[in-house]
Amino acid sequence: MKNVLFATSESVPFIKTGGLADVAGSLPKCFPKDKYDVRVIMPKYLCMKQEYLDQLSYKSHFYMDFNWKNQYVGILEMVHDGITFYFIDNEEYFHGSTPYGNIRADVEKFAFFSKALLSALPLIGFRPDIVHCHDWQTGLVPVYLKERFQGDEFFRGIKSVMTIHNLKFQGVWDVKTIKSITGLSDYFFTPDKLEAYKDSNYLKGGIVYADAITTVSNTYAEEIKTPFYGEGLDGLLRARSNSLRGIVNGIDYHEYNPSTDAYIVQKYDATNFRKEKVKNKRAMQEEFNLDQDDKKFMIGIVSRLTDQKGFDLIAYIMDELCQEDIQIVVLGTGEEKYENMFRHFDWKYGNKVAANIYYSEALSHKIYAAADAFLMPSLFEPCGLSQLMSLRYGTVPIVRETGGLKDTVIPYNEYEGTGTGFSFSNYNAHEMLGTIRYAKHIFNTKKREWNKLIDRAMEADFSWNVSAKKYAEMYDWLIG
Repeated sequence: MKNVLFATSESVPFIKTGGLADVAGSLPKCFPKDKYDVRVIMPKYLCMKQEYLDQLSYKSHFYMDFNWKNQYVGILEMVHDGITFYFIDNEEYFHGSTPYGNIRADVEKFAFFSKALLSALPLIGFRPDIVHCHDWQTGLVPVYLKERFQGDEFFRGIKSVMTIHNLKFQGVWDVKTIKSITGLSDYFFTPDKLEAYKDSNYLKGGIVYADAITTVSNTYAEEIKTPFYGEGLDGLLRARSNSLRGIVNGIDYHEYNPSTDAYIVQKYDATNFRKEKVKNKRAMQEEFNLDQDDKKFMIGIVSRLTDQKGFDLIAYIMDELCQEDIQIVVLGTGEEKYENMFRHFDWKYGNKVAANIYYSEALSHKIYAAADAFLMPSLFEPCGLSQLMSLRYGTVPIVRETGGLKDTVIPYNEYEGTGTGFSFSNYNAHEMLGTIRYAKHIFNTKKREWNKLIDRAMEADFSWNVSAKKYAEMYDWLIG
């Protein structure tokens, strides 16, 4: 039996701000129980839902020397969906109405969490063979593991994995403060360890000291070794490329299932979508006062409205796009200029554009089910989950070839009759517009080909089981 402990700052169903929470909550359930005992450790945030706080049971507590004080560390636990979750408790650090606040408070909070979770291990009756760390918030775990915990027999031989979900966020603060908070010696604050460009960098520490490094798609693993995508760490990632691999995230195939989805108007599956899927589109046209017409090419967008997601490209051609015979349904919040841009086009072309500038889980499912195509023209995209959801719902993705989008969407080839979506390679608004027009042309004039595209899209398997097999291979490689 191999023991694996996920160290994470968030996990569904307890707390979620992004895709990391889906990985931490869904992936552990997918390993064969007879070979792997996978558990999760995370902070006990006071902003978690009361129903979960009420279910936690006390395990133990102790006091730990941290940041020149003796700090209380509580350990609570709960079994959810067959997985054991441990929670590190300290109200001074984990109060607040959100899991993350300002970066100065966060670097201290997650240094505490990293040291506390390792210190708690001998008390919970679970010795992991591997601590699997996620993003910068747990970047100090591999560092501490090789520093003060190495002398203890209990910790000797525990391996660490560092998974990068988004390289843009690194946990950066000045060296003097971090040295004082963490208690790490000068030895660790050099350019080949935690120091980067005169500051200290948690994620860099994790990458330097972890035994293996993963990121969330093969293409992103290659991209981050280049200056454009490398966020200042490309040299280090090239140096550690033998230990770096890309494993695409999955989605929960129970939660995202058009044949059982409670949020959508008409359930359907791969055998009957030709008749049933369109009923969701009709319901959406009615809900948002769009023209009632099955032949209108409906494009869905569910996203954070930011530069990273390619909205500057969309803004650039939006007027031109609205001259076409199309409909666009948008859901999301983000930068004010993009929120207002969509509001403007909703006002100007009310029968074509529906702008929903908020977030709603129910509406996101409805869009995945109703739209004909799903637009995702990201500047960079470590993995991306929306395109996986749209494939699952038979809504054809139109994406830029970057990161996980390139790995998961096979571009349509009309001569060979292959592909699961449409893609363009350069970050260029008119190249994107040309691809949208091409997709619309196939939708309008080659209905049979379009339906075969949907067949192939719905056949693709991006469930967590596929990812879990690849993580299991890596664990086996690490501990033999």
